[in-house]
Amino acid sequence: MYLNELSMRSFRNYDQLSLTFNHTINVIIGENAQGKTNLMEAIYALAFTRSHRTPRDKELIHWDAEYAKIKGSIYKRNRRFPLEIIYSKKGKKAKLNHIEQKRLSDYIGALNVVMFAPEDLNLVKGSPQVRRRFIDMEIGQIQPRYIYHLGQFQKILRQRNHSLKELQRKSGADRTMLRVLTDQLIEHATTIVERRFKFLHLLRTWAAPIHKGISRDLETLEIAYSASVKVSEDMNLETIKASFEEKFKEIEDKEVDRGTTLAGPHRDDLVFYVNGKDVQTFGSQGQQRTTALSLKLAEIELIHSEVGEYPILLLDDVLSELDDYRQSHLLHTIQGKVQTFVSTTSIDGIEHEALKEAEIFHVKEGTIEVQK
Repeated sequence: MYLNELSMRSFRNYDQLSLTFNHTINVIIGENAQGKTNLMEAIYALAFTRSHRTPRDKELIHWDAEYAKIKGSIYKRNRRFPLEIIYSKKGKKAKLNHIEQKRLSDYIGALNVVMFAPEDLNLVKGSPQVRRRFIDMEIGQIQPRYIYHLGQFQKILRQRNHSLKELQRKSGADRTMLRVLTDQLIEHATTIVERRFKFLHLLRTWAAPIHKGISRDLETLEIAYSASVKVSEDMNLETIKASFEEKFKEIEDKEVDRGTTLAGPHRDDLVFYVNGKDVQTFGSQGQQRTTALSLKLAEIELIHSEVGEYPILLLDDVLSELDDYRQSHLLHTIQGKVQTFVSTTSIDGIEHEALKEAEIFHVKEGTIEVQK
C-alpha cells in the first residue's frame, strides 16, 4: 500500500498544493511552524477523517476559507483508490472511489496509517486516555465496524451521564430511563471490550519479540488490559455482558450519588510490564521509549498480518527524539517494505542507507519544493 498523490486546498497554512510521492521514503525538511506537521496531519486525516492534533475540524480550515479539501490517490492490492475529505462549517464528507460514504466507519480502513510523533513517546507514561485512543484507532483501522460501536457507546454514555446528573438533583426519581440507557450502553461496551482483548492478543504477539530485539535480548515486554469490570480474555461475549450487568446493578446507587458513569471501556487502561515491572512507574526513560517504539513497530506488522499489506508510516519529528541505536533499528526495520514519511528540521547526523533513496521535500511558509 502506498500514497501516490496528495492535494490540498485551504488546509491549515496550505492554500493550494499538489504532490507526488516516492513509494519508499519521503523526507519533509523545514524549520518549525512552516507546515511540516500540517502535511503529516493531512495524510493522517485522509486515513482517519480527523486530525491527531485537535478534535475540532474547523481548526483545519484556512482562516479565510469556507472549506478545506484533501484528496489522495492510493494503491492497494495493485488497484488505485481515490480518496477525498471535505471539511466545512457544516461538517465533513468522506468520499471513496468518488462515492460519498454515509458512515465514516465505511470509509476508515481504506488507507492504513501508523503515526509516530514525539507525543507517542508518552504512550507509556501518559494518561490512560492516550492509551485508550491508541488501541481504539488501531482496532478501527483493521475492523472499521468497531468505530461504529465506539461512536454509539460515546453517544449513549453522554445521555446516561445526563440522566445520572438529573437523578442526582432529584432524589427518589424514577430510574426506568437510566436502566434503558444502561442496557444500551452494555450492548456496545461488551463488543468494544471483546474486540480490545482480541487486538491485545495480536499486539502482544508482535510487540514482545520486537522489544526483545531492540533491548538486545535483555528485556521481556508484557501487555495487560486493566478493566473497570471483572472481565478477562478467555470470556466470550455472553460472559462479558453478564459481568457488565452485574457491575452496573452493584454500582447504580453510587453512580446516581456521583452523577456519572463509573464503569465501562471509557475507564479502562493498558499496563506495560518490562521484566515483570510496571514500566510506567518503575521503568527508565530508555525502557519507556523502547516500549513505545516496540508498540509502533508491532502496529505495522499487525496491520500487515490482518490487512495483507503494510500501512503507511508517518514519522513526525520523532527521529531526533530517539538515540542512534533506536533510530537505526527503526529505519532498518521499515527499509524497503513500508512507504515512510519523515518530517524533520534537518537530516544532518542521521546516517542510514534508507535515507539515500529518499525523495526530499523542502517546506517554507506553506509552500513545498522537491529537491532536485
